[in-house]
Amino acid sequence: MNVTQFTETNQLHEMTYWGIRASIGVIFIVYGLQKFHPIWRDYLIGFGLPPELQIPIALAETIGGIFLIAGFMTRITGIIFSVILLDAIFHIRWEKGFLISQGGWDYDLALFAMVLFVLVTGSGKISLASKVKIPNLLH
Repeated sequence: MNVTQFTETNQLHEMTYWGIRASIGVIFIVYGLQKFHPIWRDYLIGFGLPPELQIPIALAETIGGIFLIAGFMTRITGIIFSVILLDAIFHIRWEKGFLISQGGWDYDLALFAMVLFVLVTGSGKISLASKVKIPNLLH
């Protein structure tokens, strides 16, 4: 493999990685925005969670999604999203079984795997964090 092929492959990997981050980000933005609706308080109560968590969850998902797309604080966002997804799997969906068609947790598991990949990988080269000097913790 020559240097040009290596660079092109590396760029393709970075673009693909950004696509994964952006996909997760869009999913969380959409789900986060719907959680601002007042009816979501009733859903939280139905799940056995305090309704006071409505706005913090909505903000975490919406802002975190934006951060993933931009490539800022990706690891911190990954930790927060991991907690949200694990709670969804074990607290909300576990008893419904694996299949999402029956209200199960297979979709959450796939998102969790992608979030773990982001958590391990960090921001990547197509990111705000790679363009601005910020502490590594915020990558």
